[in-house]
Amino acid sequence: MNSHAWLLLGLYMTVLLLVVRPLGLHIARVMTMDDQATPVSGFEGAVFRVCGIRRNAEMGWLNYALAVLLFNALGLVAVYALQRLQFWLPLNPQEMANVSPGSAFNTAVSFVTNTNWQGYDGESTMSYLVQMLGLTVQNFLSAATGIAVAIALVRGFARHSASGIGNAWVDLFRVTVWILLPLSLLFALFLASQGVLQNFAAYQEVTTLEATRHGNAKLDTDGRPLEDDPGHAVAEPATAPTQTLPMGPVASQVAIKMLGTNGGGFFNANSAHPFENPTPLVNFLQMLSIFLIPGALCLAFGRLVGDERQGWTLFAAMALLFVAFAMAAIVFEQQGNPRLAQIRVGETASVSTTALTDGNMEGKETRFGIADSALFATITTAASCGAVNAMHDSFTPLGGAVPLVLMQLGEVVFGGVGSGLYGMLVFAVLAVFIAGLMIGRTPEYLGKKIEAHEMKMTCLAILATPLLVLIGTAIAVMTEAGRAGIANPGAHGFSEVLYALSSAANNNGSAFAGLSANTPFYNGLLTVAMCFGRFAVIIPVLAMAGSLAAKQRVAVTAGTLPTHGPLFVALLIGVVLLVGLLNYVPALALGPLAEHLALWSAR
Repeated sequence: MNSHAWLLLGLYMTVLLLVVRPLGLHIARVMTMDDQATPVSGFEGAVFRVCGIRRNAEMGWLNYALAVLLFNALGLVAVYALQRLQFWLPLNPQEMANVSPGSAFNTAVSFVTNTNWQGYDGESTMSYLVQMLGLTVQNFLSAATGIAVAIALVRGFARHSASGIGNAWVDLFRVTVWILLPLSLLFALFLASQGVLQNFAAYQEVTTLEATRHGNAKLDTDGRPLEDDPGHAVAEPATAPTQTLPMGPVASQVAIKMLGTNGGGFFNANSAHPFENPTPLVNFLQMLSIFLIPGALCLAFGRLVGDERQGWTLFAAMALLFVAFAMAAIVFEQQGNPRLAQIRVGETASVSTTALTDGNMEGKETRFGIADSALFATITTAASCGAVNAMHDSFTPLGGAVPLVLMQLGEVVFGGVGSGLYGMLVFAVLAVFIAGLMIGRTPEYLGKKIEAHEMKMTCLAILATPLLVLIGTAIAVMTEAGRAGIANPGAHGFSEVLYALSSAANNNGSAFAGLSANTPFYNGLLTVAMCFGRFAVIIPVLAMAGSLAAKQRVAVTAGTLPTHGPLFVALLIGVVLLVGLLNYVPALALGPLAEHLALWSAR
C-alpha cells in the first residue's frame, strides 16, 4: 500500500468513528420515544389516527413478521405496476416503453428486498416517475424494514418477560421519517451543490469539443451489411459531432441509495458516472454514507441494552474485519497484472516493473484511481449496498475475491442498514453457544439463556444464504440456459455466476457484469435468491426476538462469559470467518483462486 492508500483508509476510519456515536444515540432516542406531549408525538399521533395504528399496541413476533411481509408485498405490487404502466404515466420525457414482465418483476423484488440488482440500463429503461415514485421510495422502505427488524431483535435482548417486540408500523414510520428522511435530505442537497444532477429536463443533445470517430457497417443496395472475403463486416469511417446527455432527479436517489445501503444507480454506470459521483470529495462522502447508519446502529444497540460496551464490541469486530479486507483489496489491485508486465522486444522477453507497480487500472475511473476504487468495492460489499465506482469484473482475481468473500460472510462487516446488525448478533449468539459448549455451561448473551429454540433459529438464519448461493450456482452451471449467459470461459466465468448468486442471496446487488443476466432464466433464478435471501433470514431473526423477549434476565456470575472486550471480539471474528466462510471454500477454489494461480503461473 502506498502513502495515499494509508492516508485514505486512516482518514475514512477516523471520520467514521467521529460520527457513528452521535447518530447512534439519535437512533436510540427515536426508537424509544414516549407519549409525552411534544410536536413530534402530536404529528405522529395524527398520522397514526388517520392510518388506524395504535401506537402502544405491542406485537408478538409472528404478528410483527406478518406486518413486515404485508408491507413489503404492497411495495412489490406498486413497483411492478409502475414499471408496467410507465409509458402512459407522466414525467416520461423520453417516452420510455413499458418494462417487460420478467424484468419488471425481477426489479420489483430486487428493490423491495434492498438488493437493487439491475438487469437494465437505468437511463434507457426507467422514466423519471418510476425512478422517483417506484425505486427511490422503495429505497427508503426497504431500508426501514431492515432497521425495524434489527430494533425488534435488540428489544428481544433488552426486555424480559415481555410478550411483544414492538409495533412494526410505528417502527417503520419512525425509521423513515425521523432517521432516513432528514439524513437523505441533507445529503441530497450537498450532492446537488457538488454537481450531481437534480432536474426534470429532457435529455440534452450537445456538441462535443471533438467529434467522435467510429465505423458504421457498409450496406449493399438491399440494406444488408457487406462482408469481405474472410467474411468480416465491412465498415466505413464516420464521425459524431454530438452526444446525448441524460438528465433527471439523480441527487435525491443517490442520497438514499447510499444511506440506505441500496446501491441501485440512476444510470447504468452507477457511481462511476460523473453525474452521480462527480468529484473525489463526493466519492469519499458516498463511501462514508454507506457505513454511517450500520455503524451507528451498533452504538444504538449498546445504548438500548443498557451497556454501550456491547455496541463498541460489535463495532470493533466489524471494523477490524473491514480494515483487513480493505488492505487486502488495495494491495491485490496495486500488484497489477503480470501478463501485461511481460513485454517482448524481438526474441528477448523483459518484465516491465513499472507495469506491476502502477497496478491494475483496468475498469477503474482515473478520477479516483486504484486505492479509492478498491476501498469503495470493499465498503459496498461489506455493506449490502452494491453501488460501484469501478468494474469489479476487471479486478485481479484476488482483488475480485475480496468483495465476493465479504458478501458470502453474510454482509455482517457493518452490513446493510439493520441487516448487518441483526446478522452480526446472530453470529454473536453462535459465538457464546460455542463458548458455552467448551466449558459445559448453558450459554448466555446479555443475560438471556441461549437454548434450543434460539440455536435452531440461528442455524436457519446462517445457513439460508449459503444454500441459496451454492445450489443456485450449481443449477446455473449445469443447465444450458445458465451457461448461455457466461461470456468468459473457465474460472472467471464461474466466478461471474458465483458472484451473481452471492450478490442476489445476500441482497447486495453488485455484479461482475460479464454475465448476461437479463434473461428469463437468470431473472427467475435471481428473483428466488433475492426473495428467500431476505425473508428466510428476517423470519428466524424475529422468531428469536420473540423468544428472547419472553425470557427473564439471569444474574451475572463468575462463570458468565464477558461479551465485551478483546477476548470476545477475537472469538466473534473467528466464528464469522470459520462458520461464515467455510461453506464457500470449494467454490472459491474453482473460481478466483484457480484464476489467480493461472494468472501468476509464470512465477
